[in-house]
Amino acid sequence: MNFDFALIFEPFLLSLKTISVSAFLFIVIGIPIAYLLAKENLKFKWLLNTIVTLPLIFPPIAVGFFLLLILGRNGFIGSFFYKFDISLIFSFSGIVIAAFIAGLPLMVKPLQASIELFPKDIKEASYISGKSELKTFIFIVLPNIKNSLIVALLISTARALGEVGITLMLGGNIIGKTDTISLAIYNAVFDGNYNLAMILSGILVFISVLFFIALNFFEKRKNV
Repeated sequence: MNFDFALIFEPFLLSLKTISVSAFLFIVIGIPIAYLLAKENLKFKWLLNTIVTLPLIFPPIAVGFFLLLILGRNGFIGSFFYKFDISLIFSFSGIVIAAFIAGLPLMVKPLQASIELFPKDIKEASYISGKSELKTFIFIVLPNIKNSLIVALLISTARALGEVGITLMLGGNIIGKTDTISLAIYNAVFDGNYNLAMILSGILVFISVLFFIALNFFEKRKNV
């Protein structure tokens, strides 16, 4: 079988870059959201919870369409960035946003549950010792639920890796530019190139197995 190596390497590299950036976003954005949702007296908690959970219960292609309307050059968010010649769709930014949106619920919800289940007496002891609520969360709660955090990060990153519907809408499936490994499989099948699709699928399966092994390891540590 003779293949252009770029047809395999470029989608793989793009997917790797995408999940790396999205994993960073899961940490810097997902953790604070989980922290907020774990607060019992948060105003408009239902709204934030709805926004975060929506990608889980709404068809990905529809989520992608609504995001396209919002982030496009005529959307109320996209038009602002377009003034500075920044495009959020049909670019690397678009596929990162798609990966982030797809995986966010799987980062936030498990982490939120772990924060809510953390013993209140330990937090109260921290408050009594003079630590603020935020410092208690950062220095007491997070270190003690680190395995749950890693598990949530792995699950959300794995979801981001396999995202197709939202990525198709926001990235545009531009060959050599926004075709992640999942979209490259779609393109190969569409073109009748089943050998290429098989190779790409094999790579995706291998990566998924690595995720599964890591998940199993940290799940066991979490339960110790």
